[in-house]
Amino acid sequence: MKKIAVFLDRDGTINKDKGYICQYSDIEIFPFAVPAVKEIKRRGFKVLVVTNQGSIAKAICTVEQVLDIHEQMDDYFRSRGASIDEFYFNPYHEEGILPQFSIKHPWRKPEPGMLLQGALEFDIDLEKSYMVGDSARDIIAGKRAGCKTILVLTGHGVRAVKELTDQNASPDFIAPTLWDALEFIE
Repeated sequence: MKKIAVFLDRDGTINKDKGYICQYSDIEIFPFAVPAVKEIKRRGFKVLVVTNQGSIAKAICTVEQVLDIHEQMDDYFRSRGASIDEFYFNPYHEEGILPQFSIKHPWRKPEPGMLLQGALEFDIDLEKSYMVGDSARDIIAGKRAGCKTILVLTGHGVRAVKELTDQNASPDFIAPTLWDALEFIE
């Protein structure tokens, strides 16, 4: 039987979006993030983080730094009784300066590549799954993958409402925070 997942954007959804973050010490996890992830897991969902990290292509952060951030975030959540099943990140950006990462790539949201990879690796039913994020590209990636979508108003959420309207697109639900998004996750 296929599993159901809640795909979460990272910056602006789980933690404050402070621009390019290359060190875990700069991560400020929202106080509602751990209880929300814990509740999502209690309900039987997989939790998969999907995050664009174009800072790698722009030579601002390294792959190793992003992996370290995710490892420490994982430790933070686990030590508080919550768990994230996997972190997926996209190091590519067309406007990068490192040739190996300066390409158009199907993992870069709004493309659904990270969600599709997670679905493949964890045997996920995308139609029953959710994408939660604070940007138009999160919502569009979720829709392209066939997920239900929830826009949170933390991070860039307020701006994303206008962007989505301009693109004649809309999330299935809008919630103030990740914790409030639980109301729509069944």
